[in-house]
Amino acid sequence: MAIVRCLLRASALVVLLLIMVVSADCQPSPAPQNQPGPVAARPQPHSEQAYSLPPDKLAQAIALNKIRVALDIGGSLWGLIVLWFLLASRTAVRLDGWTRETMKPRWLQGLAFFAILIVLLALANLPLDAIGQTASLRYGISVQGWPSWFGDQGKGLAVSIVIGVPIALFFNWIVRKSPRRYWIWLWLLSLPLILASVFISPLVIDPLFNKFEPLEKTHAGLVGKLEEVVGRTGTNIPPDRMFLMKASEKSNGINAYVTGVGSSKRFVMWDTTTDRMPDDEIMFIFGHESGHYVLNHIPKMLAGLMVGLFFVFWACAGLAEGMVRRFGERWNVHAVASRAGFLTLFFALSIAGFVLTPLANTVSCHFEHEADIYGQEAIHGLVADPQRTAVSSFNHLGEAWLDDPNPNAFIEFWSYSHPSVQRRAEFARHYDPWANGGHGRFFAK
Repeated sequence: MAIVRCLLRASALVVLLLIMVVSADCQPSPAPQNQPGPVAARPQPHSEQAYSLPPDKLAQAIALNKIRVALDIGGSLWGLIVLWFLLASRTAVRLDGWTRETMKPRWLQGLAFFAILIVLLALANLPLDAIGQTASLRYGISVQGWPSWFGDQGKGLAVSIVIGVPIALFFNWIVRKSPRRYWIWLWLLSLPLILASVFISPLVIDPLFNKFEPLEKTHAGLVGKLEEVVGRTGTNIPPDRMFLMKASEKSNGINAYVTGVGSSKRFVMWDTTTDRMPDDEIMFIFGHESGHYVLNHIPKMLAGLMVGLFFVFWACAGLAEGMVRRFGERWNVHAVASRAGFLTLFFALSIAGFVLTPLANTVSCHFEHEADIYGQEAIHGLVADPQRTAVSSFNHLGEAWLDDPNPNAFIEFWSYSHPSVQRRAEFARHYDPWANGGHGRFFAK
């Protein structure tokens, strides 16, 4: 997964106060492993689409895409319905009352309230997660058994409680102490929390879900080629920050990503990728991921987030206050500062997150397109045919994930954090800035 997507995920977790279930295994469940060894580049005649699937896989991709879309959009709406129910049924109020009657210290009441709330939200979302896992198994996107899958769900819930409860308790305290300007303080606190989550994730959270080892340990030759890309890009990713993830224990897919910031920055390669993709395509993927750092996508995203979150917190505070005025008597909620009333702020932030999904994805797609260009230019002169390499890598990626070659335009606009594989492959096939003595957008040679 690209660093931009991880950053978006981290910011969403912070904005929603980490109340939703955390899955530190950021990667989507992968697709079937059809070949045991490195694969050759797929020929792509210019008379055909740059990305295509054989008829049997195409039918599977179309069917699976419908499930993905339903779970994506339906899951977001379901989350809103659950939050509304907790308020409208007075479940949140009764939970708050129970903690007050059962426990004396106010801080302990808050810890119990938010911990139970996290569990309720996780249980409400569990059926949808299970449907997604069932589909992944059916279409070969996952090889993870149910005991292991439930174990990861439990780990995610534990991480949510350990991280989310203290943050929610602290934010609730801020609302009580500053009932008029709390949204400003929450906004100011969001940046360090986002940075902290991105920094610690590869060091603390990711190892809870997957096993990692130095890439150089088993793929020294590949590391040498990646260092050639590092020499061109100037990224500070030495061999001791290149890791191999044992994805094959749970999945059959192919993927590689960069993650972390500062001293936690690293490149991670799935073991299935090293087994199934040739080195030149891995070099392209590495160049793409390096582009996120070189092109300053992280600071740009952080700057945009801070500006956007200022207005999001302001608007959501107003929406939460409006819900209390409009429905407070019916819900038995009299102020946002109360624990049950604080849930109205969660609800407002969830609404904002859903409405702003296309905007966030548009920004992400722009950065991903820039990284595609950068990656293709970064391997120019290092591989025989950068265009063919990039197109072939997208075909292998799309086939592994069973991506629909012709997704619905609205769904692509609403749900896709990356351009569709078809768009990426078509661009790569025609992108040759060096023709007729030209030069690249980011590299002169």
